[in-house]
Amino acid sequence: MKAIHTTYLLLAGTLLLFVSCGKEFLEYDPKGQVSEEDIATAENTESLVTAAYAGITNDEMIGPLTHMWVYGSVRSDDAYKGGGGRSDVPVIDHYEQYNLTQADDGDWMAPRTWTNFYKAISRANFALSVIGEFSEDEFPLKTTRMAELRFLRGHSHFMLKLLFKKVPYITEGLSDEELLEISNDVENDELWNKIAEDFLFAYENLPEEQDQPGRADKSAAAAYLAKLRLYQAYEQDENHRVININTSRLEEVITYADAVSGSLEPDFANNFLDGHDNGPESVWAAQFSINDGTEVGRVSFVTGLNSPHGTSLYGCCGFHLPSQNMVNAFKTDGDGLPLLNDFNTSDMTNTEDFINIDPRLDHTIGVPGRPFKYRNTINEDGDMIYSASWARDPGVYGFFGNMKEQQAPDCSCYIKEGPFVGTSKNVDFIRYADVLLFKAEALIQLDRYNEAVPIINRIRERAAASTSRPLEAGATDIYNIGLYTSFASKAEALEALKFERRLEFAMEGHRFFDLVRWGEAAEVLNAYLEEEKTKRDFLANARFTAGRDEYYPIPQREIDFTGGLYKQNPGY
Repeated sequence: MKAIHTTYLLLAGTLLLFVSCGKEFLEYDPKGQVSEEDIATAENTESLVTAAYAGITNDEMIGPLTHMWVYGSVRSDDAYKGGGGRSDVPVIDHYEQYNLTQADDGDWMAPRTWTNFYKAISRANFALSVIGEFSEDEFPLKTTRMAELRFLRGHSHFMLKLLFKKVPYITEGLSDEELLEISNDVENDELWNKIAEDFLFAYENLPEEQDQPGRADKSAAAAYLAKLRLYQAYEQDENHRVININTSRLEEVITYADAVSGSLEPDFANNFLDGHDNGPESVWAAQFSINDGTEVGRVSFVTGLNSPHGTSLYGCCGFHLPSQNMVNAFKTDGDGLPLLNDFNTSDMTNTEDFINIDPRLDHTIGVPGRPFKYRNTINEDGDMIYSASWARDPGVYGFFGNMKEQQAPDCSCYIKEGPFVGTSKNVDFIRYADVLLFKAEALIQLDRYNEAVPIINRIRERAAASTSRPLEAGATDIYNIGLYTSFASKAEALEALKFERRLEFAMEGHRFFDLVRWGEAAEVLNAYLEEEKTKRDFLANARFTAGRDEYYPIPQREIDFTGGLYKQNPGY
């Protein structure tokens, strides 16, 4: 899709803003508008599909769509906000403290994400309306492109549901008046099924492979169906409590997971390094580009605040830092297995503490004294050994750094705009490791827990094999990772599965949503906070409120605009 997005940029002047709509969440700020009649040619319709793909990557540091580091990582036990203290981008501090009842002027990030996702939905719907007027003879790719657009629309609605739970489901061909009649107050299972309809259409009509990397294919649709049915299986009441686990949905998870073609990267690091985009593990990803004829390229700035701060190699701004709890989670026992319940009884802070650890720590976290992004130096003047001095405010947030979302500053994928770092590295929405663990989770919940052992072990075997990158400055004999032989019970298997998801996807933005799906957010996060408060004063008043904080409030401006048609989530 890198080529697709480049084409989009060339057409932006005429096709970027083409929707006229009365809904505020679909509102653009167009310099001019183009009617369906003006662009209803097969060639221009392809450009509309391109624009719809671009819509899902049109995010920014202040309205994220791709990387969920704020919503899924900082709001969990994985990470601290970081930056220059609590007052630096205070809205994220509010989220970290579970203080989600700010007025819109104090809580502008989640409402901006709401708007950005509905802009993406609007693009998909407009393109669907135009394509629907063509016959297959006039536009031979009609069905395929409609399947891609419905996949994109499903993706945006799915992400909105993870964030806000109660969201209006918007389809093509609706008038302004009809849009104003669509409520967000839809029964939970019904909304899941509406979103699933888009993925099912995509699954039934997309090809096994696409000619252009980045276009959705049958495997991507199958992966989303597996993910959606897994979330749907954990049935919630109005107060977000899990009240039942639907076994028929779990069976669907297994069916769709088995329909996904893919494999694990041989080295865990490949998932987070330029040069490996759209590799065997990338089921579907946001595509970015650089040196494409535009001023700065279509690079991602969604994590532009998060690079190390106290070094001239990067510059700004030291956000998204691993929690001490996250660091400690990488400990292993004498058999190389996670400590599970005992990992947080002591802290790994000094070099000598880092023994018997899972190798994924060195792919995830910047640790003082160890190479950063597998490099000792970047050039004769640049020392790439991570230092505590790279932390912007260690007195508040500690001195560990994030690594997965970073690239080396001499990478051809890297660009700086002022103090902010952007890269052309893709952002994966679903990795094949995710699909494997979806299936393992479903098997365990169906009491087939020993069938999950080899699946979890595939993830751990890959982690054990991911130690070949240069790590000259730090010993590699500190790694100790082993495999599970069996599980004695469903409870034991679930505990291992949940911990494996945390280690595998640490700081990728999945953790908070996993906790909500399992119905464990309040229990896990309040226990985390109780311990972290003894180490981090800034969390002294933080507390997760069950039945409220699992989801963001519906933006008040949307409730006001619809005259109260939209219903607020509980607790707000």
